[in-house]
Amino acid sequence: MTTTAITHIASLVTNDPSLGNGTPLGLIPDAAVVIDGDRVVWTGESSKAPATDNAVDAGGRAMIPGFVDSHSHLVFAGDRTQEFNARMSGRPYSAGGIRTTVAATRAASDEELSAQVARYLAEALRQGTTTLETKSGYGLSVEEEARALRIASAHTDEVTYLGAHVVAPEYADDPAGYVDLVTGPMLDACAPYARWVDVFCERGAFDGDQARAVLTAGLARGLGARVHANQLGPGPGVQLAVELGAASADHCTHLSDADLDALGQGDTVATLLPGAEFSTRADWPDARRMLDAGATVALSTDCNPGSSFTSSMPFCVALAVRDMGMTPDEALWSATAGGAAALRRTDIGRIAPGARADLVLLDAPSHVHLAYRPGVPLADAVWRSGERVR
Repeated sequence: MTTTAITHIASLVTNDPSLGNGTPLGLIPDAAVVIDGDRVVWTGESSKAPATDNAVDAGGRAMIPGFVDSHSHLVFAGDRTQEFNARMSGRPYSAGGIRTTVAATRAASDEELSAQVARYLAEALRQGTTTLETKSGYGLSVEEEARALRIASAHTDEVTYLGAHVVAPEYADDPAGYVDLVTGPMLDACAPYARWVDVFCERGAFDGDQARAVLTAGLARGLGARVHANQLGPGPGVQLAVELGAASADHCTHLSDADLDALGQGDTVATLLPGAEFSTRADWPDARRMLDAGATVALSTDCNPGSSFTSSMPFCVALAVRDMGMTPDEALWSATAGGAAALRRTDIGRIAPGARADLVLLDAPSHVHLAYRPGVPLADAVWRSGERVR
């Protein structure tokens, strides 16, 4: 293996308070990072960097950990432009539009679906996303859900079984039968390809009892739990997630005081998806309220063709700062270390010895520019597992 030193970093975000200025971001000014193979082996002041095989001069730019996008839906085909156009013209968002994508996805070939996943992963990587979770949920049959997960698992290790996205059209009159399918034959076919199980616990999708059945079945098969919770209105999703020890409760737009207490006292991460609120003109999650309650917060794109068709974590950071009550420091931490926590990973989301060398050099002197200059492509160089990919 060869070693590489990246020096003259104006401001290095380590997400390790012990390495930097004592804040959660662990900022080190005029810093350097040393990579050996796929790992970070040293961080500190640029003037004290050890000798290495290779050197990269950051030229006074800021460096952050690679973004960790812990919630996306990339295995799909088709387009929902007409739905988006209608929504922007006044029609409210509901879960029913998912079935439109189901029909298109079922009709697509393996090659077409794989190319779609690769396309959006590459798009995200160019913007600094070095870890990305993605879900099934647009197949809704045993064969189609297993196919989606098989395709997804060829592109990322963070794969989630979401057979319980909505009730399949064939089971419209028998939702209980569909839950039996999701927790039985479909789970048997999908579990080998997945790390996680998820459920859309919302009106128009699955109620609390149905969601519990799906999650407990997945947990019994060794999958970790995640929950789409409290997006469209109040509901049992958040407290069910905390009760069952789910890694994350995602959306969290409509929270009661009891929901906040549960998140603040448990280890379930509240994953916020501002792209969905932006694209549906819905109420914004109150991140400030969650943070003040002691909850761990992550930011993610929710990249999907219906309600949040963006792969841009920097865009989500800017939205979180502008509309959800987060500071620039909090939003960046949530988009990196917060996402890692939502995936229960300690090897990503930080720049510290032993961490995977996922690094983003910004064309800016400070990470604050991610919110300060919304819409500007600031990822100037990207390393994933120690390899420069941009």
